[in-house]
Amino acid sequence: MRKSVNLGFAILGIVWLGFAFWLTTLVPMRDDARDWFGSLNPGGWMAWTFPSALFFTIIAGLLILFTYLAIRFPETPRKGVLGITTTRGDRLFISLLGSAFICLIWLGAIGTPVWGGLACAIIYAAAVFRWV
Repeated sequence: MRKSVNLGFAILGIVWLGFAFWLTTLVPMRDDARDWFGSLNPGGWMAWTFPSALFFTIIAGLLILFTYLAIRFPETPRKGVLGITTTRGDRLFISLLGSAFICLIWLGAIGTPVWGGLACAIIYAAAVFRWV
């Protein structure tokens, strides 16, 4: 049973990496250079750019990883600083939700680029996984 679960997730991980690589090949070219923020689907119903597609690909990869971790290493809920009992998945959700708000506040208060907000969000996510 364990070997089939490991093999299944290994195949799924390889497929995910292949998709992420394929996604980089879709980046449009402009003036003999890659336009990383250009539309992947010109005239489409949604403005899919490489960064937005990469974001959702990373979220899918995180969900795959956390599913594997939940199966391979069963977790026990723990009570953190906030006094609520959380699991790995709960902490992932809290960190993603908080990171979205951090980046939105950064965008509203300081503006673009949002690299500083991303750095704050990564520090916040590390704190959530450590103490919440």
